[in-house]
Amino acid sequence: MHARRRLPLAGLVVGALVAACAGVATSASPGPASPTSIIPTKNPLALPTWAVTKIAVAYDISGRGDGGFNDLAYNGAKRAAEELRAEIKEVTARLDDTDDDRAERLRLLAGAGYEAIIGVGFTYAGAMQAVAAEYPDVRFAIVDDGTVSAPNVEGILFAEHEGSFLVGAAAGLTTMTGVVGFIGAVQIPLIQKFEAGYTAGVKHANVGATVQVTYLSQPPDYSGFGDPPHGREAALGMYDNGVDVIFAAAGGSGAGVHEAAAQTGHWSIGVDADEYLLAPETVKGHILTSMLKNANVGTYQFVMSVARGSFAAGNQMFGLANGGVGYAISGGFIDDIATKLDAYAADIVAGRIVVPEAP
Repeated sequence: MHARRRLPLAGLVVGALVAACAGVATSASPGPASPTSIIPTKNPLALPTWAVTKIAVAYDISGRGDGGFNDLAYNGAKRAAEELRAEIKEVTARLDDTDDDRAERLRLLAGAGYEAIIGVGFTYAGAMQAVAAEYPDVRFAIVDDGTVSAPNVEGILFAEHEGSFLVGAAAGLTTMTGVVGFIGAVQIPLIQKFEAGYTAGVKHANVGATVQVTYLSQPPDYSGFGDPPHGREAALGMYDNGVDVIFAAAGGSGAGVHEAAAQTGHWSIGVDADEYLLAPETVKGHILTSMLKNANVGTYQFVMSVARGSFAAGNQMFGLANGGVGYAISGGFIDDIATKLDAYAADIVAGRIVVPEAP
């Protein structure tokens, strides 16, 4: 079994969409693609002399190194930096940071001449709103937040509900008990998008299936994003109640859900990155698939738009049509249903399936 990832885009329809966005030649042959393969490689020498020279990525408390969402955001910025021959700097928040601390971090970067600054996570919203006004010539982007309104800020958003629909369909087609589960980190609108898409996908693929839902914490308590023991306990309770597949949209707590799946001989579903590739050998055989949230696509396109002079303020949505979300097929556990999932993806892109964004 080898590692693969699939962005379930549909044949000629998707080829046209990608070509329109990226200006690259496409083939009529559908097939699996890596999250970066839809982004064209540009010759740095073809870029104007005023292209970006300094790029910064500001993480929330978890930082980079877990192989997940933060790493994906960095990978997109790093790819842009390599193509632009630009410097890239990373900074990470502390556990006790306030909005003022985050603002000062962004302010220091802008004052040091970083032309493209990325804040990873919605916690940077208040800080970025303030600092963007102080540095109108700097271009900012915030990942996973669409509330910052400024002429020099882009919100990088994802159609999490679309990708979640596909892994929900995978759960509905795989379950033997007719009962599947969803474990969310914190009950906030962002995570509820995952829940809504997942439930819709389960029901679309398996009308008679039921979905059990639980959240690990309630705002303003965000501990649900980083509590693997709590995730494991919640998953064990679901498995005891007849659930045989659980989608964990729970950040670091998902590791506990995967452990519970391995312990009980059931399935779990990862989130953001291809968690099969990150899990220990004792666990990965129980990760059915993962909902891919390709932050690298958004951060790459943001930096390159600044460099090319095509930056546009406002929210940019990344979904199935432009490679922003997808599903993983590492391990080969859903190879027999991948054709069905790709057909659902094509229907979503074409508007024949409308996925809800809230429960």
